Amino acid sequence: MLPLLFGVSIVNFALIRLAPGSPLDLMVNPTMTPAARAAIERNMGLDAPLFRQYTTWLLNALRGNWGYSYVSYRPVSALIMERIPATVLLMGSALVLGLILAVPLGVLSALKRDTLVDRAIALSGFVGVSAPNFFLGLGLVYVFSVKLKLFPSSGMFTLGAERTPLDTLRHIVLPCITLAIHITGRFTRYVRSAMLDVLQEEYLRTAAAKGASLFRRLSVHAFRNALISLITLVGLELPGLFGGAIVTEQIFSWPGIGRLTINSILSRDYPVLMGITLMAALLTLLASLLTDILYAIADPRITYR
Repeated sequence: MLPLLFGVSIVNFALIRLAPGSPLDLMVNPTMTPAARAAIERNMGLDAPLFRQYTTWLLNALRGNWGYSYVSYRPVSALIMERIPATVLLMGSALVLGLILAVPLGVLSALKRDTLVDRAIALSGFVGVSAPNFFLGLGLVYVFSVKLKLFPSSGMFTLGAERTPLDTLRHIVLPCITLAIHITGRFTRYVRSAMLDVLQEEYLRTAAAKGASLFRRLSVHAFRNALISLITLVGLELPGLFGGAIVTEQIFSWPGIGRLTINSILSRDYPVLMGITLMAALLTLLASLLTDILYAIADPRITYR
């Protein structure tokens, strides 16, 4: 994991620094003299060769110093830590809601294979996967915020009002549903496929011959053996708990990591972008490790030696 994380940091640093534009383009006054511009560039360390810039960043990062934002002049670690709770709340809620909907729909689709119910669930799943988040988000805002006025259209709290859990719940409904629709569409297809494979196994027919109820056959024997595919999907979603949903957070003005990423890209805030991408890479690697561990817990036949 460590060599891979090191390689990811090099690639991210190079891509961010080699992208068109510079933070100076947004910071320097057009009337400023070239000497003054060069002084600012030197103070920010942007005049050094790319290798030296990376070496300086890496040594500071290993000591826990991820640098300071070019825009707010605040520590990068502080900016990221402020946004993590909002992103985890939104993405965690969407993931839980997506699982609650996808698991029973996938199981039902497998049990009703090639029937009208199966086709209806498959069609709804394809719609959920194919519909862009910005389309779903704007549609929900138009219906439930503009027309019905049931839920707020943006933010995490009502400005000027007391911050209560109920107020946060009202604000999170629309972005959570937007993300959950996409998650449900993807997970349903995988749960259905995994359940179809398991339902053909001999031990399920043996359990049925012994008089085991359908619920027991599904919950005790079938579903646990179908968990491998579901664990893989959940493991791939875990990094999103940090990375957030850039488009959805932007639409609903949700104060999470995704919105911070957009703002950092637009302002070419190199230190913040490096902090976000490095944390996302680290969480991806940890999620892969956790997924491997959960494989062995879900299926005793899997061992690591």
